[in-house]
Amino acid sequence: MKVREYFIIIAVCITLATIGTANFWQPALWLFIIFGPLIVMGLLDITQKKHTIRRNFPVLGRFRYLLESIRPEIMQYFVETDTEGRPINRILRSLVYRRAKGENDTEPFGTQLNIYHSGYEWLEHSMYAKQNPQEIGEFPRLLIGGKDCKQPYSSSLINISAMSFGSLSNNAVEALNKGAKMGNFAHNTGEGAISDYHLKHGGDLIWQIGTGYFGRRKDDGTFNEVTFRENALKPEVKMIEIKLSQGAKPGHGGILPAIKNTEEIARIRHVQPGVAVHSPPSHSAFSNPIQFMHFIKNLRELSDGKPVGFKLCLGRKQEFMDFCEAMLATGILPDFITVDGGEGGTGAAPVEFSNSMGMPLREGLVFVHDTLVGFGLRKNIKVIAAGKIITGFHMARAIALGADGCNSARAMMLSIGCIQALQCNSNTCPVGVATQNKSLVKGLVVDDKAPRARRYHDATITSFLELVSAAGLNGPEELDRSYISKRVGAFDIKTYDEIYPYMKEGALLNYETTPEDYKKFFRLTRIMR
Repeated sequence: MKVREYFIIIAVCITLATIGTANFWQPALWLFIIFGPLIVMGLLDITQKKHTIRRNFPVLGRFRYLLESIRPEIMQYFVETDTEGRPINRILRSLVYRRAKGENDTEPFGTQLNIYHSGYEWLEHSMYAKQNPQEIGEFPRLLIGGKDCKQPYSSSLINISAMSFGSLSNNAVEALNKGAKMGNFAHNTGEGAISDYHLKHGGDLIWQIGTGYFGRRKDDGTFNEVTFRENALKPEVKMIEIKLSQGAKPGHGGILPAIKNTEEIARIRHVQPGVAVHSPPSHSAFSNPIQFMHFIKNLRELSDGKPVGFKLCLGRKQEFMDFCEAMLATGILPDFITVDGGEGGTGAAPVEFSNSMGMPLREGLVFVHDTLVGFGLRKNIKVIAAGKIITGFHMARAIALGADGCNSARAMMLSIGCIQALQCNSNTCPVGVATQNKSLVKGLVVDDKAPRARRYHDATITSFLELVSAAGLNGPEELDRSYISKRVGAFDIKTYDEIYPYMKEGALLNYETTPEDYKKFFRLTRIMR
């Protein structure tokens, strides 16, 4: 007998028994207050045709949907171990929280990581460790700006990665920007344009130009030089970043769900409110590498010489090599390149893109660095790493592989209260970080969260510099691939310079000196050859 048949029998019995008892004892009718709604719910479940579970298991089937709705919280609080959480495990989340709150961030009783598991990495220390950087003074800075840049920017070694207003709430944007102002680090606007909340506290901005040209677009969606210049000349804007692709959904374009596209956001982005906004997958302002270099030059001129660079998640390697050849052919160089990894985060992305598209950060970073070296361009271009940068070791690894500095998004979100509820795409973020629901946003207090972003930033750089000192180095610029070791098998350990051999300076300028594994990426028809 099916559950629904049992339900019908039980419902009929309860109804008849209650009515029969009421003939002798009228208060028995109060039982319908308890059983009446359950019977009605069950009958609705049986008669509806949309959900098989509810149709076959009336009333009981509803608990499945209830439990499924709180599954992330159940997993996070009761099931997952400290090392299993995804995309960011509890160890790393707790570290960010403690640093953001200024609490003790040390760990007792040794590592919880399996150091004999393939993939484990470590930084090689020296018997001749240097002085603790906390005793030295100010944090080192990174000067970004090439030969054509008239307003170079002195950047922190780690900044807030691209997150748009729209994806984040106004209070979250304010908290991050105020924290950036307090800690003297930069805040990337994301492709959703510059909002009032990016400007309210005066934090340094990296203005991102995406394929939708939000905030600097004409009515037909193409690039608008006039509105670009108006915004680019704002004193808060220190650098301009052209977004070609991002790690979580390369080749797809950004997504702003309709429920998040409020009147205010639509006004800032120059789009229609209440509809889903999809950025095009590619730019309309250029269609080949030569045009792209001239677009970079144009933006630099329109911004009166501010640093201009681009962000990409590496895809087809020969296309990046074409960029390098276009740089040589035109003499136009970006001031910086931000390399995002396939492990990067986002508020909303198709599962296939998030899981199965885009090169991971380490491989992408190595290829970009080595290719620039091979074309003799690396010394003129700064490289920034983005993609799950959370700890000082993550910074050390990225810089050892070839980066000059780092960007972080999710760690910065965690620092201002994100709990990894995994509701960024549904407008129901319970802590008011990734939502436009005003009642939820009110729970995020800017003056309380801004200092947390600053404390996380400062503590993470301090941790990174302590690692550099423990390795016996005088500064981050001395880090290279030989300092990071990785277990690549049960009994096999290699340093990163063994896994990723260095490219010789200028090796790609001549086909005869080009490494064999690079020759296959050269096209038959070349820009220069």
